[in-house]
Amino acid sequence: LLLLLRGAAAASVHDPSACTETTLLLVLAIPTMLSAVAAARSSAGLRLRLGAVPLASSSRIAVAGGQSVRQVRRLLSEKAKDTSKSAKDAVKEGAASKGETKKTSWWTSPEFWGGLGAIAGWGMSGAAISDAINQGPEIISLNMTGVLIVYSSLFARWAYVVKPRNMLLCGCHVTNVIAQCNQMRRALDYKLEKGETEEVKDITMKAAATAAGAGAFVALGPTIQSMLVNANLGIVSTVAGADAGPFTVHFWAPMSKWLISGASFMDLDRPTDKISIAQYTALTLTGLFFSRYSLLVTPINYTLCSVNVALFGSSAWHLGRKINADYIADKPAAAPAAEEAASEEKVA
Repeated sequence: LLLLLRGAAAASVHDPSACTETTLLLVLAIPTMLSAVAAARSSAGLRLRLGAVPLASSSRIAVAGGQSVRQVRRLLSEKAKDTSKSAKDAVKEGAASKGETKKTSWWTSPEFWGGLGAIAGWGMSGAAISDAINQGPEIISLNMTGVLIVYSSLFARWAYVVKPRNMLLCGCHVTNVIAQCNQMRRALDYKLEKGETEEVKDITMKAAATAAGAGAFVALGPTIQSMLVNANLGIVSTVAGADAGPFTVHFWAPMSKWLISGASFMDLDRPTDKISIAQYTALTLTGLFFSRYSLLVTPINYTLCSVNVALFGSSAWHLGRKINADYIADKPAAAPAAEEAASEEKVA
């Protein structure tokens, strides 16, 4: 357009008769050039609005290919419809997945099983508190009390770091640590009063050695773990770096529970008069709940599952024997004893 204007000006100067001819050319050229400008603007807007359109689609849509503005608008409309449909599908899929997450059943809920396990665990804490109030210190087992202190300390830490976090279980074991430490104090005071000073010193030295070893392991554990993992020792490095491996509380908490359930498992012929229905009911339920709970937490803890399966089996065995002896089985010795008493009365 600028070139035509310049040519018209030059023609009017040198040849005024050519002005009319130049004006006609301008009249014919201006609509064509305005159409070209509009097409160029439409093409530029298209490229801005379709930044994510593939190269093949851009070249197909481009005005430079000779298509009109109407065709470009039609293609834009079709592309907008496709994009809107894809967005709606994505929203529906997201809503569906969110709905599936919300519809988690009780069987797959770690909060449900963890809550039941914590409630069962409070039975042990309640038993320790009840014994401290109602029982004398002479019945306290120092070995079992020490095991329970270590056990509850590890499980309090485990319940805090596991995912999802179980604060009800953590509080249960913190309470049990305090209760068992009080039982330990009562037992040691009782032995000192009886003059068993040497035994108290021996127990104190063992406890100090155990605490020192545990502290050293906690302090040096990360360094040893890093060395083993970086040494590329095959399965040893794999186990050392596992989320529930031997350098984590996820391993040692279940191992401490083996000290409790193992004792019950190895004493299957225990006399029924020494079996507490309340205690073994709590142990049976604890084993049942934690067997499922250990498979729903992160990281999954197969060691914890195995120990609770063993605890459930042994405790259910003892509980069944106790119920059978007290409520189901016949007592043939009772009748002869009553008859003998009656005969003695007649003789008298």
